[in-house]
Amino acid sequence: MTTELYFIYDSHCPWSYAATPLVNALQAAYPEMIVHLLHSAHYIGQDSAGEEQMEAAARISGLKFGRDHIRYVNSPKNSVKTANLMGWVQSKQASKQLDVLNAIQRAHFIEGNPLDNKHDFNAIVEKFKLSPSNKVFKDELSIDAEHVLESIEEIQQVIGTAGFPVMVMTVDDNAIFIDHSQYLSSPHAVVAAVEKEIAAIK
Repeated sequence: MTTELYFIYDSHCPWSYAATPLVNALQAAYPEMIVHLLHSAHYIGQDSAGEEQMEAAARISGLKFGRDHIRYVNSPKNSVKTANLMGWVQSKQASKQLDVLNAIQRAHFIEGNPLDNKHDFNAIVEKFKLSPSNKVFKDELSIDAEHVLESIEEIQQVIGTAGFPVMVMTVDDNAIFIDHSQYLSSPHAVVAAVEKEIAAIK
């Protein structure tokens, strides 16, 4: 049985932050599963999810948001450099990508790091022994990030939605659409739900 998980997200989206624990739970339950973390690069410095969405995500998921993040929650966010870094990690050191995403979301939503210039990524780059080129920290999307957006487009055409976060698991030739919104308050419940779906396929 070949299992793969596709997670479409934006690093600066509170709902994506709330959905990542589901990805963590599924990866722990299926350690052999190939995970594709697909950064949608939605935020380009013009808007943000805002206070209302952050508060709703916090209420439903129980996740904490740090004081500095809350203070600037309505300021425009720019996730382009993060999309570039995550595209680079996926293509060069894929085994680290989920740990890196968790660290990035912690830095942004708990520590209030805007992840807006090269310096903001230093601690994460050092911690995970990454060696991205300077191109990753430019203001335009890298080739790796562009490839990710092409993959997202293909998945969105199949499932008929352009929203995010989105989670789709494939088991051999079958696709399971995971409604993440049902499990935000109890991420481990997603594992039992997926097991039922897999059993029905077999």
